[in-house]
Amino acid sequence: MSSSSAAHTFSPAPPALPVPQRVRPARCSGFVGPAVESASPGARAVTLSSSRGGADSSLPICRVLNGMWQTSGGWGRIDRADAVDAMLAYADNGLSTFDMADHYGPAEDLYGMFINRVRRERPAEMLEEVKGLTKWVPPPVKMTRSYVEENINRSRKRMDVAALDMLQFHWWDYSNPGYLDALKHMTDLKEEGKIKTVALTNFDTERLQIILENGIPIVSNQVQHSIVDMRPQKKMAELCQLTGVKLITYGTVMGGLLSEKFLDTNVSIPFAGPPLNTPSLQKYKRMVDAWGGWSLFQALLQTLKKVSLKHGVPISTVAVRYILNQTSVAGSMVGVRLGLSEHIQDTNAILSLELDEEDMGSIAEASSRGRNLMDIIGDCGDEYRA
Repeated sequence: MSSSSAAHTFSPAPPALPVPQRVRPARCSGFVGPAVESASPGARAVTLSSSRGGADSSLPICRVLNGMWQTSGGWGRIDRADAVDAMLAYADNGLSTFDMADHYGPAEDLYGMFINRVRRERPAEMLEEVKGLTKWVPPPVKMTRSYVEENINRSRKRMDVAALDMLQFHWWDYSNPGYLDALKHMTDLKEEGKIKTVALTNFDTERLQIILENGIPIVSNQVQHSIVDMRPQKKMAELCQLTGVKLITYGTVMGGLLSEKFLDTNVSIPFAGPPLNTPSLQKYKRMVDAWGGWSLFQALLQTLKKVSLKHGVPISTVAVRYILNQTSVAGSMVGVRLGLSEHIQDTNAILSLELDEEDMGSIAEASSRGRNLMDIIGDCGDEYRA
């Protein structure tokens, strides 16, 4: 676990651009909005931006992102044609930001097939709205310019784009400072037009601060964040407020644990409850155990159910909306099982749901009954570096 670094002074984030007079509510269009904290609850999109490291960089994204980890195996066989059809359906319904990684099986290839369908079969307007965010997760080897560029070019080729909309970088070993070399090369590639925005995934607060002090134009950090895992609000959100970096969250519905399916169940009795039969369900069940166990989790689900009934939406919709309302959160991931199931209506409902003060208070109280995961796991991403 990391130790806290000395306090440093940061320049304030650049002021947000003005909101256009008309924004089509049905789509996540190229909206340039205010800081997330002051966005209206129904805002569908937000612009991530940074003025560090030379020229300004910005990217409008949908506040609910389509997460493509589920294409990497463990959730059922993915038929590529069906998957691309499903991606078009999400985009047609205004959910036009897709999140993937170099190691998510065929995810980048699927995006390349999808974006070509958009080019051929959809208006040019949709091509402007669609965004593909990918990740690069290299081994902690020497980060030369040629090595970094080779890997970025591979993703560009797979996704069939001239420039990656966003490259989110992960580094396994903080004792190896090569992550700064990699990010400086990525910044150069951004200036050359091969990357539009540079971002991070699963970095902690201390290392984010170091990276920003080195002038790297980071626009966001993707971190695990849910009603059970509130670690990003402990330290990370404060630094983000000071610097203008935003958070993109994953694990926000805990692989489906935050749903009616697991309400009033006992998964500790074999075959008595729904099976934990996907990598994400197994992963987030371990988070529940660390937080406080299944009985306490049931009490949380009961609280969420009351709120969901009040608003006529599923528990998962409430769970994502609650995190979208947190400090510095720009967007939250909802995993998509492309061609196997879809939840377009429920996902769109997240963007129109307004939780009142009573709702937020009752959920916060239920969440606070669990253990402080900062004490158990450490800061954002520390679970990957134990």
